[in-house]
Amino acid sequence: MRYWFAGLGLSCVTALASLTAMAADRPHNVVLFVPDGLRALMVTPQNAPTMAALRDQGVNFKNSHSLFPTFTTANASAMATGHYLGDTGDFSNTIYTGKPVTAAGGSVTPFLESNPVLGEVDTLFGGDYLDETTILKAARDAGFGTAAVGKLGPALIFDHTDRTGAPTIVIDDQTGSPNGIPLAPPVAEALAAAGLPTAAPSRGENGKSGNATTPGTTTPNTVQQDYFTDVATKVVLPLLKQKNKPFVMVLWSRDPDGTQHNQGDSLGKLTPGINGPTSLAAIKNADDDLARLRQALATLGLAETTDIVVAADHGFSTISKESKTSAAARQTYADVAPRMMPPGVLAIDIATALKLPLFDPDSKNAAVGDNAHPKSGNGLIGADPAQPQIVVAANGGSDLVYLPSRDKALARRTVEALLAQDYVSGIFVDETLGKFAGTLPLGAINFQGKAVPPHPAIVVNFRSLTTGCDQPTNCTVENADSVLQQGQGMHGSFSRADTYNFMAAIGPDFKSGFVDPAPVSNADVGRTIAHILGLDIKPHGTLLGRVASEAMPGGKTPRFVTKTMRSEPAKNGQRTVLQYQLVGTTHYFDAAGFPGRTLGLHDTKTAGN
Repeated sequence: MRYWFAGLGLSCVTALASLTAMAADRPHNVVLFVPDGLRALMVTPQNAPTMAALRDQGVNFKNSHSLFPTFTTANASAMATGHYLGDTGDFSNTIYTGKPVTAAGGSVTPFLESNPVLGEVDTLFGGDYLDETTILKAARDAGFGTAAVGKLGPALIFDHTDRTGAPTIVIDDQTGSPNGIPLAPPVAEALAAAGLPTAAPSRGENGKSGNATTPGTTTPNTVQQDYFTDVATKVVLPLLKQKNKPFVMVLWSRDPDGTQHNQGDSLGKLTPGINGPTSLAAIKNADDDLARLRQALATLGLAETTDIVVAADHGFSTISKESKTSAAARQTYADVAPRMMPPGVLAIDIATALKLPLFDPDSKNAAVGDNAHPKSGNGLIGADPAQPQIVVAANGGSDLVYLPSRDKALARRTVEALLAQDYVSGIFVDETLGKFAGTLPLGAINFQGKAVPPHPAIVVNFRSLTTGCDQPTNCTVENADSVLQQGQGMHGSFSRADTYNFMAAIGPDFKSGFVDPAPVSNADVGRTIAHILGLDIKPHGTLLGRVASEAMPGGKTPRFVTKTMRSEPAKNGQRTVLQYQLVGTTHYFDAAGFPGRTLGLHDTKTAGN
């Protein structure tokens, strides 16, 4: 018996050592929290105490970057895959698909923040419009628990090719509706047990954007986000813990983005713009949700084994609709304030300059006449809307221009029309169409990759400036091609206000109290999470972010340099200037545009205005 006990003791010690080794090798859990549209320098102990504390206690990515164009689905694709947009093909929230999308009302310029639209766009492009493996798909294939909760569109992008609701849990605005991703029975049962409905609430008052004469919302998105945070903390995290496997969860907070877009604090006025009380309440709303998430991890005993990465998809600016050169702004519209740029300003101005007809892809290709504008801003230019010569995908602080015929002469005429507008600040052109004075090639901003959706021929950035404050990126104004009003909020531009997103991290795989001076981007978020999880993802394209290893224990800060690229000046003296940083061959884009027309662009070498 003495020998049996001795053998048992040795077996227990061996088993314990084996379990300890397995635990040491087991990847930690990862939670990605996305406070949509959060400007980096708005995070203070007063505005956002939870995020400020996480940043200061963990890793402060102080040299952070959103990818340009600084839009939600574009940056969601980067976080989800670790690739730049030239590989993912998610060039902006609204893209040109080349074929009508039934789920978008038959439009060829669908808005991607929709589950049915994403599903149909996947079908149009071989079953996966991104054509890169997302971190949630790779994680579930490797046996991890996976979930994405929150804002419609970006939540699904993290695992958009599996629409069964199992194994990845997807809960967003459309959950419980015919357009929602189905709930697996264990999830539905857990919701019921937690006293939560199986249908997500609407935004209610927060969803009201107002119009040219009526202010928008004065209410943050608390009701809907309370639901998503309840789902994440009371249902999803407990379910993931029960599986006793490492997991990765995305919680995408619509605030402050949705409230900053729709806020009614500043109708028609550039100040306070997105710095009024409603926008500040939206920042606090997102911060409160993160606090609840951290508390839930602690209560469930998961805090010590879970990394939290916080990364906003982009920054934010206040909308200006003013222009002295726009033909569109000189017309009158029933729903636009006098002398303001209407939705579709770029499409109208190009059509006017080139003397071509304009049609609305979002109104069954109806003709757009005088004193009228496209419903959502998108435009089909040319004699036949079924075979347009030019397509404009309107997005906000920047627009995409497509030339289906690849006509080089038409490209030149279009560029000349764009250079004449005072609201334009920077033009990027597909190099296969030629070189044009005043513009830089699309390859300079990582747009020329292996993406399967159609590549834009021209990307147009809009003017930005500061209204004057201690931190210019906190009070930036930008021209916007949008249905929203002057004084409301927008993003998408190449200003530093829009590329300067909040980023921080904390947990067992990150240093404590570390301020990272190296540039980091949303593409790095995807690569870093994949590294933490130990996922071996085979890329198709080569436009990749990097692992932010300097933020991890033992990691060394990489060498990085700042560079500037300048185009030849156009006849009117305007030149597109790109300011960026490099870590090895990985690019980080700070700001770009015409000197004097883009906030954060230091170059002033131009003969133009």
